[in-house]
Amino acid sequence: MSPLAVFVRTLLKSSAIFIGAAAVFLHPSLEWRSPAQASGTLVGAQQSGSEAAVDGLIAALKDTDASVRREAARALAQLDNRRAVPALAASFKGADDDMRAVIVSALGELGDASVVDTLVGALTDKTVNVRRRAAAALGEIGDVKALDALTRALKDEDAGVRRSAAAAIAEIGGERGPHPHPHPHPHPMPVHVVVR
Repeated sequence: MSPLAVFVRTLLKSSAIFIGAAAVFLHPSLEWRSPAQASGTLVGAQQSGSEAAVDGLIAALKDTDASVRREAARALAQLDNRRAVPALAASFKGADDDMRAVIVSALGELGDASVVDTLVGALTDKTVNVRRRAAAALGEIGDVKALDALTRALKDEDAGVRRSAAAAIAEIGGERGPHPHPHPHPHPMPVHVVVR
């Protein structure tokens, strides 16, 4: 396939994803019906336009074109639908460097704690950008289970990974607050008594 044909194919697929997502947002009342539902047979609950878009984007994660797969992962994060989480996590294994980086960012945006182990594993990825984004994603999710791995990432050879890990630790610590068991009253200041 010529470079021009690849470019046109990618452009068309990306445009289709964008147009589909835009249609869902502009017309949320649109509903997708299977042929059985359209003929009057009730097969299950009707699927809304956004659910159909999520299904289409999940399928696009397996597209033969890498740029389509990356755009599908980004779009799934934007749709903010937790149904995308297992598909994104499953796509992580075997993905190229750029796709792994996009996936960890998308998982962070979706904020589902079920993928903390996947993101902790990504902290030791061979690609620096994946490690940086994994640390940031763990901070977005805010699960305290990630603190040990993030603390280890403070020793990463890359300064950007160390910065992302430090920011994530602060973000997780900030959500917990300064005291795991907050006191109902402030700590008293020490009183110095002067005896005369």
